[in-house]
Amino acid sequence: MTMRVECHITEDYLEGDYGEVEGITTTCTQCGNETESYGMSEASVRRCLVQMRETCPEGGSNFYVISKEN
Repeated sequence: MTMRVECHITEDYLEGDYGEVEGITTTCTQCGNETESYGMSEASVRRCLVQMRETCPEGGSNFYVISKEN
């Protein structure tokens, strides 16, 4: 069963090939799984949410969204 799962989003600096770059980190509110993406755009946020689904440690196929409490 697919569930809607909220994630917290954090603007962060991530380690890139040539030093630190701006990026996004998302954290699942249910299991604490984290994903990262370079950039600060909406596309970066969407990429993190897709990665969340692909890397779920519990093998879920949930629909991930950004928490309103962010």
